[in-house]
Amino acid sequence: MFYVTGDTHGDQCRLIYDSQMGHWSKWDTIFVCGDFGYIFRNNETEKNFLDDLERQPFCLCFVDGNHENFPAIYAYPEEMWNGGRIHRIRKNVIHLIRGQVYTIGGKTFFTMGGAYSIDRWFREKDVSYWEEELPSQAEYQEARKNLAAHNNQVDYILTHTAPLPIIHKMGFQPDSGDLELTRFLTDVYHEVTFRHWYCGHWHKNQDVTDNFTVLWFDVRELRKRKT
Repeated sequence: MFYVTGDTHGDQCRLIYDSQMGHWSKWDTIFVCGDFGYIFRNNETEKNFLDDLERQPFCLCFVDGNHENFPAIYAYPEEMWNGGRIHRIRKNVIHLIRGQVYTIGGKTFFTMGGAYSIDRWFREKDVSYWEEELPSQAEYQEARKNLAAHNNQVDYILTHTAPLPIIHKMGFQPDSGDLELTRFLTDVYHEVTFRHWYCGHWHKNQDVTDNFTVLWFDVRELRKRKT
């Protein structure tokens, strides 16, 4: 089974002590839509928790958000997995790199992490926020190439932030620092055929349209078809 949730921000209770934990098995994959946060301080406490996750039977996959320690994530080994590039954090904890298309259990997933930190004003560059929180031109180019290789058709899209039509439908305005990314995601929204799109970032749980869901604390089973 596939499950998806929103920002975990390094909260151990969200995973190890979640009420659904006992129901997750080796057949289950859980996706986190950014702001994973378990590799932020990159200290022994976090590494011990990742070791605890490695002892769990399920597979945990995450796209990056904006509140991530990117140098620490990028220091993990990179490899190919189910058709796309990943960072292998633990045997069952996987960072889904931006702009990839994976085929997992017969379903295709396009991933595009990243967002702009609107709270930069009280953070310190390269200590509590990193410029890598926003995609590079090379990552945009790779995303377009990989989508084109799949004829701009995937089953699911997993991102951290949302395209402009969804942001506006929620009653928000994007920050100016996010415009390049949200415009790219808007192009994906209009040009790519998909069953369902999930994102985090906005700290709410909402089915914005029949095929777009914003998540925070909710854990949802991936929809098998459009409703």
